[in-house]
This record gives sequence, C-alpha cells and structure tokens, in this order.
Amino acid sequence: MTFAPTSGAVITEITALGPFFALHTHAVDARPVEPWVPMSRQLIEARVSAVRGWLATAGEQPLDAVEVRVAASVTHLGLAARLLSPALAAFVLHERLLTFALSDAHWQPVLGGPIPLSVPSTAVSAGPVPPEALTTFLDGPIGELTTAIRPFSLSPHILRGNLASALNGAATMIATAAPELAERTRTTLTLLLDSPALRDSATTTANGAFRRRSCCLIYRAAPGHKGSLCGDCVLNRDAGRARNR
Repeated sequence: MTFAPTSGAVITEITALGPFFALHTHAVDARPVEPWVPMSRQLIEARVSAVRGWLATAGEQPLDAVEVRVAASVTHLGLAARLLSPALAAFVLHERLLTFALSDAHWQPVLGGPIPLSVPSTAVSAGPVPPEALTTFLDGPIGELTTAIRPFSLSPHILRGNLASALNGAATMIATAAPELAERTRTTLTLLLDSPALRDSATTTANGAFRRRSCCLIYRAAPGHKGSLCGDCVLNRDAGRARNR
C-alpha cells in the first residue's frame, strides 16, 4: 500500500528545493509575532515604497528618479514568484494544492532576497488534485496580490507577464534542483500558461526559449532608464524597439 505524504512532509520537500520555495507554517488562527506580519494590502503598498527607495539607493539616484509604477511592478513580480514557486512545487511533487487567502500568509518584508514566508498549517490539500485545480491559485492569493498592486497604474498586460515570468522562473528552478521532475514541471507550466488567466502572456522563441509578451519595467529603475533587460523580456526580441511599455 502506498501512503500519501503528510502536509508536513510535502512542505519539507518543497522547502528543500531552494530559498524561493522555503515555507514555514503557523496555526490557522495564529496572530503573527514580529518580525512576522500578515500579507495585507496596506503592507504590500508599503512594500512598493520600500522597493522604490531600495532601487533609488542601488542606482545612486534621488527617490523621484524611480517611477512608482516601476517599483510596483518589481514588487509584484517578486511577491508573485515567492508565492507561485511553492505552489507549483506542491503540485509537481505530489499533485497537492496550496490553498489560503493572501491575508492568511505571514511574511517578513525584508529587501534583497526571497522573503521568509509562512502559510497556514492547513494550506496543503489533503490529497491529490487534478491539474486544472492548480489554476485556482491564480484566482486566490495571486489574484488578491494583483488587485493590491493594480492601483499603481500597471497595465493588466504587464501584470500577467509578471505572473508568467514568475512561473517560468519557478519551473526552471525546480528542473534544476530535481532534473527528474523537469518534464512534469514543464507540462504543468504549459497548462498554467494556457489557462484563461495567462493565455497569450508568453510565447516560445524559435530556439525554444521562454519569452514573456511584456516588460517588467525594471530597466527604467537605472539612471537614464538605461538598465539591462531581463533574459525573458519581450524587448530582447528586437533591440531597436522603443522601450515604452
């Protein structure tokens, strides 16, 4: 007889994949104790301000030189990657689903790396779920995250591209850490990118590379808006194309 792994065992396996996957757990009704805080809309907005200041300092520029929407996009991409990575891993490893409201997640909003993240101890589904169930995560905490970022004047095109990029990054890290999961991971990634929420947010180049159909705007955080482009940026397809996304 094959026994299904416990929630704790699944989280241990997820965490072993690397810092973007690492999860702590807390009781459902637990009040966060500092330095842990709930992932509320207000704190996400504060995170945008903190990221803006960090980008300005990194570029040795005044704060006003960094557009708020650039900091908002960088914040959205980073938090989306942190939430999506363990969710993707849970399914790839054991066909489990992570289910929780964004406000039920606790985090430590440090800058400069993957944030410490804690989810309710009941977040891992009791048993396997069908592949299409994974798309509900895009409507759940990821949808709440995107809603919290939307007031910063980012187009849905950029936000959807951020999610696609975050998922591809997570898939790449899983395949690197556990090559035996590479095929299953890519199949799951394709399913998610073909879902209504992310359809047409990315494409594949002639040489098989992933390419999002939008820009995360981070190049605009550098002095003179002349920063480097991300490897999966749509602008890399044509260096002569105007950078106006």
